[in-house]
Amino acid sequence: MTQQPENRSCPCGSNKSYPECCQPFHQGEPAPSPETLMRSRYAAFVLNLPDYLRATWHQSTRPETLTLADSPNWTSLQILNSRASGDSGTVHFRAVYRLGKGWGFLEENSDFVREEGCWYYLRGDTSEGQWKPGRNDPCPCGSGRKYKACCL
Repeated sequence: MTQQPENRSCPCGSNKSYPECCQPFHQGEPAPSPETLMRSRYAAFVLNLPDYLRATWHQSTRPETLTLADSPNWTSLQILNSRASGDSGTVHFRAVYRLGKGWGFLEENSDFVREEGCWYYLRGDTSEGQWKPGRNDPCPCGSGRKYKACCL
């Protein structure tokens, strides 16, 4: 498991510290919404927590094994839309990663289901591409600075 310093922002982009944000979910507290679960799952990818990812994956679609050895270097998460109605929910997100000297992205419309009070990731429709931020866009590394003043 990758260690997340106590005073650093949570990898999910919430601007909260990791102990105030995703750590309780990684330690077994159930996520209260599909968006919260998606954020904690993204943080689990960043922090190399495959057991958490499998535990929060619905049993009907969960892979038997999961390794993150070939996972990209995830840098930022953007929630584009999120909704929950009854025991089902959806989250549309874009996750950015380093791609050689540039950037790539994974965009997904994810489906979630709640069973016995716990939300689970069910499945997602994904697309990937190359990310080309503009000079004045926020830097995809997640620093909060403009791209031209950071990683350009």
